[in-house]
Amino acid sequence: MKKCIKIFTSLTAVVLTALFGLTIYLDMTLPETYYVVDGQTVSFHTQIPLEMKEEAGNGRTAAVSGNANATKTGKIMLFGIIPVKSTHIDVVEEKMLIPCGTPFGIKMFTDGVLVVGVNEVITDSGSKNPAKEAGIKLGDSIISIDGTEMLSNEDVGEAVSSSNGKTLKVCLKRDGTEMTVELKPVLSNSDGKYKAGIWVRDSSAGIGTVTYYDPANSCFGGLGHAICDVDTGDILPLMSGEVVDVNINGVTKGQKGAPGELRGSFVSRTAMGSLLLNNETGVFGVMDYCPAKNAKAMPLAMKQEVKTGKATILTTLDGQTPKEYEIRIEKANIGSTNMTKNMVIEVTDPELLEKAGGIVQGMSGSPIIQDGKLVGAVTHVLINDPTKGYGIFAENMYTFSKDLESNEQNTAA
Repeated sequence: MKKCIKIFTSLTAVVLTALFGLTIYLDMTLPETYYVVDGQTVSFHTQIPLEMKEEAGNGRTAAVSGNANATKTGKIMLFGIIPVKSTHIDVVEEKMLIPCGTPFGIKMFTDGVLVVGVNEVITDSGSKNPAKEAGIKLGDSIISIDGTEMLSNEDVGEAVSSSNGKTLKVCLKRDGTEMTVELKPVLSNSDGKYKAGIWVRDSSAGIGTVTYYDPANSCFGGLGHAICDVDTGDILPLMSGEVVDVNINGVTKGQKGAPGELRGSFVSRTAMGSLLLNNETGVFGVMDYCPAKNAKAMPLAMKQEVKTGKATILTTLDGQTPKEYEIRIEKANIGSTNMTKNMVIEVTDPELLEKAGGIVQGMSGSPIIQDGKLVGAVTHVLINDPTKGYGIFAENMYTFSKDLESNEQNTAA
């Protein structure tokens, strides 16, 4: 009998320790804020039995309820009884968006001129690196030189070459903070011109996929990840940009170790919209019209609604008309700190596997649909297995695109 009691006590201690560790883990990884559509409840599609309850005061809890635009305090419960974490619950109106899956061309110009490289300059007195000596770093944006705004690579080149070796005051932006440094160009032996020892870039272009179009305000979201500089890996600071029509005319099939890509060409030089925002969750702006013809709006899913299992993606492999293909959501992580890798997805559609091998470059932004709702977008392909990749929650894209509304308001003011 004593032996049984000892075993029971030991097992109880193990279970309690495991539960304590689990609650600590959940407290650290689950989000601080949840959005729920008015009239619905927060539900979790996880293997761990979680339940959200509204804190009604005096330690009591109740089901989430209330009018749209209300903010409440909720408590996540394990097995419905063990408190795990207190959270904020924002009750919102249901948002209707049109999933697109159409290709689009991106032309963007940076805010200032981006420094993408530094190099030594050979002079009569040996190798020198004026940019490094001035404290200029990769990823810096050159805003102005001696008070003159820098809008292009040519502007920087002209300011440096015409300096005659005079010290220049360079206004930089680094991580959102402006600073001024002093740059003294040196005379190069190679061509007899004054140089600063930097490589700069002022624009970028490429092809991606439109995720959604908002019929309420003509805004759109695409890519599901930021446009970054190929040399520095930093998010390109957007000054202005255009969206143009693209025609997909071929697919390079993805293979293990060699990601494929959509091959396309710009249809026209005439813009069909403007880029206004480039951030971690995608590119956003306004379009003159919805690029997906005859498409219908569907509800935007909250991240906690996404579950493992069957889903589809909309993407375009030929021309400009998207098609729906079957996939499987293998994992949905609402506690992920990575804003663009919230889901692991696998392509199961035989046609898509045959034509593209799975996910290829250019599909970024392809909308993911589950249970009649827009739940996310494709963002990345796994290099060693092109049948699999990552997806972002549509809620993340839409939430972070609200910066666009702030920008528009600031412009109007």
